[in-house]
Amino acid sequence: MKRNCMRLLVSLFFIVLIAGCGTPYGDDVILIDTDDLAPKFVLEDLDGNPVSLEDIGQKVYVKYWTSWCSICLAGLEELDSLSATETEFRVISIVNPNYKGEMSPEKFKEWYASLPYENITVLLDEDGVWAKEFDVIGYPSSYFISRFGELEETIVGHTSNKELSKIMKRLR
Repeated sequence: MKRNCMRLLVSLFFIVLIAGCGTPYGDDVILIDTDDLAPKFVLEDLDGNPVSLEDIGQKVYVKYWTSWCSICLAGLEELDSLSATETEFRVISIVNPNYKGEMSPEKFKEWYASLPYENITVLLDEDGVWAKEFDVIGYPSSYFISRFGELEETIVGHTSNKELSKIMKRLR
């Protein structure tokens, strides 16, 4: 009897202790596993302006593509349209001059300037430094990053604007 009473008291103590635990921050506390963070790139756009993932401050859709990939080229018009209209997340595309068959930065810039796309942010990842960090295994590749910098999802192959918008809505 004495033993059962002691167990009951210990159990009640832990219940009260746990019930009283909390956080002064409410339900908005978000724990982030650093293993889930996207690579924190800093790359230059076609005009030489630096773009840092950390400075964006919102959800980010990153698309790796190449000039020699017919599927990539076929999706540029759709990417341009998304870049022009999307306000809930940032759209960024990255190419890899001097890596995996991509032309030099100078030739790429000249070639891209001849295309009709005006809204796509194109960043240059020379020699594929960040492509290796993202583990790019094929082109095009899509990366979905939360506003907290977490790499939430990766898709190799074409992703329609409709599908990627659905994925981005799920991110925090």
